[in-house]
Amino acid sequence: MEGVLSPDELTRLREEFAAKPSYRLMQNAVTRASIDDIALDREIVNSTAHTFSTVLDDWKVTDQRVSGRCWLFAGLNLLRASAMKQMGLKEFEFSQNHAMFWDKIERANYVLEALIATCDRDLDDRTVAYLLDVLADDGGQWNMFVAIIQKHGLVPKEAMPETESSSNTRRMNAVLRTLLRRGAKSIREAGQHGLAEARAEKSEVLRALYRVLCIHLGTPPERFLWQWSDKDRKFHRDGWLTPLEFATKYVQIDLADYVCLVHDPRPSSPVGRTFTVEYLGNVVGAPPVTYLNVEVEVLKQIAMRTLLAGEPVWFGSDVGPMMSNEYGIWDARLHALPALYDTDMTMSKADRLMYHESAMDHAMLFTGVDVVDNAPRRWRVENSWGAEKGHEGFYAMNDSWFDEYVFEIAARRDRLPEALRQAADMEPIVLPAWDPMGALARPIGRR
Repeated sequence: MEGVLSPDELTRLREEFAAKPSYRLMQNAVTRASIDDIALDREIVNSTAHTFSTVLDDWKVTDQRVSGRCWLFAGLNLLRASAMKQMGLKEFEFSQNHAMFWDKIERANYVLEALIATCDRDLDDRTVAYLLDVLADDGGQWNMFVAIIQKHGLVPKEAMPETESSSNTRRMNAVLRTLLRRGAKSIREAGQHGLAEARAEKSEVLRALYRVLCIHLGTPPERFLWQWSDKDRKFHRDGWLTPLEFATKYVQIDLADYVCLVHDPRPSSPVGRTFTVEYLGNVVGAPPVTYLNVEVEVLKQIAMRTLLAGEPVWFGSDVGPMMSNEYGIWDARLHALPALYDTDMTMSKADRLMYHESAMDHAMLFTGVDVVDNAPRRWRVENSWGAEKGHEGFYAMNDSWFDEYVFEIAARRDRLPEALRQAADMEPIVLPAWDPMGALARPIGRR
């Protein structure tokens, strides 16, 4: 039969491997130590210092623990920078649990509405199958973060602290998926009798989901007493506030004024056009998740200018490749895998997207940049994996890694050139629900 892996070919593969002493040497090394340790380029490690010409952070990192809440952590870390300054605090965190609670219930409503809209399609329809696969995931996008804050506000971490399930979401998410898939069945069946029947069934599903979320995460406060002592030990009391009142008072930036810029180099994604991904969102009625596609140099220049102006930058990337948690470094050539394996592993950024080798799967915060001759050569990154990883939780990203693995930043509209401001208001091209530009909303755990 054609295509069968024959005994002769297997013999040839074995003989070729045995004939190269360097292969046996690599075998000896990699069977005893981590491949990343063996392939680590020591010259890159030695030349990548954790020093930057501009550094904004003087606070400790946060920890999303075993969850996929990076997008929420990065967004809240961006907001806390100005909140700490306003309140005179050295350390402060908004409640990530509060934001996740409302994302979970809003996301459930959003996906159930999507299933109502598609209830006339077969279960093996690709969109329906996709919706059933991604139920209750932890991930999200910048626009989804904005939608939650604008509707449900913010609370300090002490008003709704972490729980076992917020810090380790796997078991809770499994329960939510079971309820959502059971609900999807009943909603699709009710939908055969009309929209009112489907929505009535959806309300019953949401009642159960809300109950489960309260059991796992606690009940979000309607009001709380906010008081604190600043870094000079001066006492302050604001009195009783709702989450929306707290957000209005302590978020000093207009979240609705931000534009998501992406570098999507696929031939099917024209530069200067806006995109959205079908069924990517969390709050029904909120503005859609929209991207404006630009060249990577545009991302860099806008991110650099924002940092030099004293503001951190939220960004999305493919976090895993060419990373060292031990040294807190990203570099596009950090691990010399082609040399170790004696094989070409080169793929362009566009090809990696198209062939499922790369996707935006982690959001973080730029809090510094090293500028030489008016160009960035290294970026300081605040991660949300705790202080035990990286350089006390912070990382140094060489500019080569930005080129290959950074896909998105959230930028103020007034920092965009006029042509991009106009382009950002164009009607977006709709990408299918499974497009890799929606991947950041799908991770269910941390790397």
